[in-house]
Amino acid sequence: MKIHYFQRYHEKENVATANTMLLLSRLYSYSSNKFFRFLKSEYFAGSFEPELVFTLQEKSLESIPDATITQEGFKIVVETKLTDWFYSDQLMRHLKSFGDEKNKVMITLASEPMSAEKLVDFEKQLKEYNESQTYPVIHINTTFEMMANAIRDVIDDRDYEMQDVLDDYLNYCYKDGLIPVSDSWKYLRMQLAGTTLDFNVNNNVYYDKAERGFRAHDYLGLYKQKSVRAIFVEQFYETDFKKISSGGSMGTRIFDLTTLLGTEEIPDVEQIAELLRNQSWS
Repeated sequence: MKIHYFQRYHEKENVATANTMLLLSRLYSYSSNKFFRFLKSEYFAGSFEPELVFTLQEKSLESIPDATITQEGFKIVVETKLTDWFYSDQLMRHLKSFGDEKNKVMITLASEPMSAEKLVDFEKQLKEYNESQTYPVIHINTTFEMMANAIRDVIDDRDYEMQDVLDDYLNYCYKDGLIPVSDSWKYLRMQLAGTTLDFNVNNNVYYDKAERGFRAHDYLGLYKQKSVRAIFVEQFYETDFKKISSGGSMGTRIFDLTTLLGTEEIPDVEQIAELLRNQSWS
């Protein structure tokens, strides 16, 4: 029986919030460097530089010490909804949670993006609020899936423990309806095959433990010897989607085919297999 990291069978917003904060705290405990990379990623739109700054002979008001180590203050306020139930008056009240931090970020987190009308209304009020502030508040509207994707971008397939934590978080989100499955059409999941590859391809079959849980995906790719060798939907098609970075892959990997192929129109499986022969990944 699989042991889960995250609570299940609840629909309350505070459980979704608690599980998301647990994911972030696990990332920080696992690697503070990767956590800070996440904070500096495109997900936060370059809002701030949260890491320590080491400076030699920084001039102060009355002296020049040999060195200083500084971390500028920052605060992230998160408001979580199961769906787009955000209200500007509540969000504006949340601004009082900030103090005199130089870097302030408010995250609105739900299963779907905020409607354009709501977003424009809140951003207008936030802009007026920021005009009276020394340091402005940055607003990031996002989804559970987008946050998980941003975390996946800063870990690699050798981060076994964190990959397992992230997979369990995604599994929780799918079971509780926090991530829609409507975009599964564009995802290819890579699984390690090794000695079973020939059997899988010859018999058009692949199996794994049901309790493991998988992110929604329409395509399965089997990996062996630094390459995805076959792609499956109803039958396997051979390909050669090479890993060009050093070392073999030690775990699963999710690929967005729209990004790999540069199109929103995904071709049939046989054509995908041929196109990936000219692609590579690291």
